[in-house]
Amino acid sequence: MSVLSHASAVSEAQPAKQANRAAVRRWLMLMIGLVVLMVMVGGATRLTGSGLSITEWRPVTGAMPPLNDQAWQLEFDKYRASPQYTLLNAGMDLAEFKFIYWWEWGHRQLGRFLGVVFGLGIFVFALTGALRGRELLMAMAIAGLGGLQGTIGWIMVASGLKPGMIAVAPIKLMLHLTLASIILALLTLFTARFAPAPKPDRSASRGWALAVLIIVLVQIALGALVAGSRAGLTFNTWPLMDGRFVPSADTLFAVSPWIENFADNVALVQFNHRIGAFVVLAVALIAAMKARAITPASPAALRTTLIAGLVLLQFALGVVTLIHAVPISLALAHQVLAMIVVIAAAWNVARSRAA
Repeated sequence: MSVLSHASAVSEAQPAKQANRAAVRRWLMLMIGLVVLMVMVGGATRLTGSGLSITEWRPVTGAMPPLNDQAWQLEFDKYRASPQYTLLNAGMDLAEFKFIYWWEWGHRQLGRFLGVVFGLGIFVFALTGALRGRELLMAMAIAGLGGLQGTIGWIMVASGLKPGMIAVAPIKLMLHLTLASIILALLTLFTARFAPAPKPDRSASRGWALAVLIIVLVQIALGALVAGSRAGLTFNTWPLMDGRFVPSADTLFAVSPWIENFADNVALVQFNHRIGAFVVLAVALIAAMKARAITPASPAALRTTLIAGLVLLQFALGVVTLIHAVPISLALAHQVLAMIVVIAAAWNVARSRAA
């Protein structure tokens, strides 16, 4: 093959390659949207007290809901044998059970759908060559984390089916939500690989970008402990807790042994999340100011300013949610906005240079 014919072949292949990468990018953006939806539906499932309504883990056959009165009664009987029904929902009728069942079934079904869409995407794009080598391995690794997330989800549910339990264990909920947030961040980072390369920007510091993303993920974990222990239903004032900015040590460490306070003491759990909010806001503001000090109108300055604005909005929404004793609408908005902050922070990491 001559040099000219080789160059011509390469030139003709470029549009096809770009089209393949654009298709992968759209697929990954769909996955990001589905993960956010999954988190929102999961939050609604928890807030409506629906998460323990299905007492078995059947990844395949569980996709089919009850189709007749006999099947519904069987599912209801299984739930009535659970401690949540006995201790919290005794007297619930079948119609009320169907309400909570559909929330949990929908959450699990969405998880199945998400897994199928991601798995089929990997298969198709590997077949066409759009995903190969390192990028294919990265996609498969994220898929593996998705499978792990499903397993952790069931471990979480199983923790709430133990004698004396009326809800899932806070630590298990924290693992479930934190891993979902990590998967969302990884999907965002992966999507950035298929976007047009950014222009060099000396104000884009990856060190600060990583700091923001990491502290946001830590704060989400702390927030999951608040949700799991229902700590948001107590100390519904701001900025004071029980009349003090920092509660007494006797309040914060009332549980013995002391280590259990970090998951089981609603005072310490909520206090840690409050302090975490200040830390996230401070780090986000510092990152934005540093980027703007170098080049005020640079893409990095705009990204970090956007993140700081989102964090400030999330901070305010968290305060309002707490003051109003965690109504479902505000709680879901707070959870979804947290995922948006994760996406923005992860994208900023992908678009920043090494410090």
